[in-house]
Amino acid sequence: MSDKPTVLFVCVHNAGRSQMAAGYLRALGGDDVEVISAGSAPKDVINPVAVEAMAEEGIDIAGNTPKVLTVDAVKESDVVITMGCGDACPIFPGKRYEDWELDDPAGQGIEAVRPIRDEIRLRIEALLDDLLPERVAQP
Repeated sequence: MSDKPTVLFVCVHNAGRSQMAAGYLRALGGDDVEVISAGSAPKDVINPVAVEAMAEEGIDIAGNTPKVLTVDAVKESDVVITMGCGDACPIFPGKRYEDWELDDPAGQGIEAVRPIRDEIRLRIEALLDDLLPERVAQP
């Protein structure tokens, strides 16, 4: 892993879970981490309820656009986190892979999306503690 780890979040549509995770990692990791998100079959727009849920946390993901998963995105990443995309993600030796089982926010109301968002935040905080242990040691 380089001095600045690169994390790729992948879900099918790149419109909900992966966008929320990328939003949290950008907000909480700042300049210490590179963030990419993509989908195996991306939608045209981000789920508006995911946008609303993240706005409640002060994180704006409204301007993001779902992107298609590419082999290059996986190659340049140190950590690849999948969220329900099955076997669509290519596997490369030397990469760290995690599969986060999270409910899909598609078609859900804000009350159902908030717990998904909150679970993503907890996982992002744990990921940051693992990737950037020197940040944990700071007072």
